Amino acid sequence: MKYYCVGIKGAGMGTLANILKDLGNEVSGYDDDTHYKYTEDGLKKRNIKIYYDGSASLDKDTIVTYSKAFKPEHKEMKRLKELGLKFKEYNEVVGDLTKQFETISVCGTHGKTTTTLLISELLESVGCNYFVGDGSGYANKDNSLFVIESDEYNKHLLAYHPYLAVLTSIELDHTECYEGGIEEIKETFKTFCNKAKRVLACGDYEAIRDLKLDCVYYGINENNFVRAENIKYKENGTEFDYYEGDDLIHHFDVPIFGKYMVLNVLAGIYTARSYNVSLEEIERVLKKFKGAKRRFKSEVIKDYIIVSDYAHHPTAIKLTLEAVKQKYPNKESVAIFLPNTYSRTEALLDEFVESLENCDKAYILDIRANREKQEDYPGITSDLIIKENDKYEKIAIDDADKLLKHKGAVLTFMSCGDIYLLEEALKKKLNDE
Repeated sequence: MKYYCVGIKGAGMGTLANILKDLGNEVSGYDDDTHYKYTEDGLKKRNIKIYYDGSASLDKDTIVTYSKAFKPEHKEMKRLKELGLKFKEYNEVVGDLTKQFETISVCGTHGKTTTTLLISELLESVGCNYFVGDGSGYANKDNSLFVIESDEYNKHLLAYHPYLAVLTSIELDHTECYEGGIEEIKETFKTFCNKAKRVLACGDYEAIRDLKLDCVYYGINENNFVRAENIKYKENGTEFDYYEGDDLIHHFDVPIFGKYMVLNVLAGIYTARSYNVSLEEIERVLKKFKGAKRRFKSEVIKDYIIVSDYAHHPTAIKLTLEAVKQKYPNKESVAIFLPNTYSRTEALLDEFVESLENCDKAYILDIRANREKQEDYPGITSDLIIKENDKYEKIAIDDADKLLKHKGAVLTFMSCGDIYLLEEALKKKLNDE
């Protein structure tokens, strides 16, 4: 089949394009953004053509799949309509893929990207396709398993067909498309998990317990079947005893940081064991696991430690900064945060203020939102966060000089938006010195 992916440089769409090509389809796509984006790497590797000017010549049997960021009035969308091509929503195309394999769907408010990637690596030895929201994806028709990050945005995941659902967390998020708040979010996850034959869920979240799922619970609390006990958080990693029920299965000492990574690893271990992956193989993978793109990635440039993370929800921000303190306990911790969407900032304002307290200094950028308009949220700006704490300060994308005074510090860049532009500007200044 032939596919044309509009918004192909988006993390989800880029991954979908990669997988469609791996499965033998003809794939090309369009994007507005001509600047380099990390998602291009997989596309270029597969020789998937990216168009920016509407010049793609497409056969009549081409299926158009598109990001919701591209409205019907967009010039490329209008052109494709005029060509009479068939349109199929992104989540429908992904849903079709999940029917073709025994699908492990990882869902939840946080942790799903890292958990999906970890499970895919743990299952590599038994043959596993994967779809990760950081732009990573791979498929082989001969593999029977397919692990996929399953996004709750606009209830996309309800189009998927899971065999095993792994539910990592439930908190209030995506308030722009869940007008019913946390109860609507809970009901969406419950509906999704009830489609699966097996469910593994993090029992440390009260909101997940409220769903009363027929599942195996995992977590740190003692009322979970799968548990981490005797946890020791160290500068070079974390160690813990892994339990299933009353049985001590193994002691792990792995290079991971923060409570949230312990939870992700628990989900990965149990899933791998359910597919008969040995403890030796599990330990080998965990020892070398590098994590997903923009998930607690760190590098040292001169006297600065630069950490990049996708955290954009208050809980994720808080846990990321805790992990920074674990790994770098004697360093100044500087947070740089770009809020994404006015609706999220408004709904979780108090939580954002609190989430940044566990650092020595925080710089906050103006809110970015490609699906919302500022005029629809009068008075909602990042200044609402900044004014609540004297150590919070405004910064702009082109103001990397402000960060140079934090020599010897850990600078943690957090956002699901284009904060990487500020990060790259800082790196350039440091490398040019």
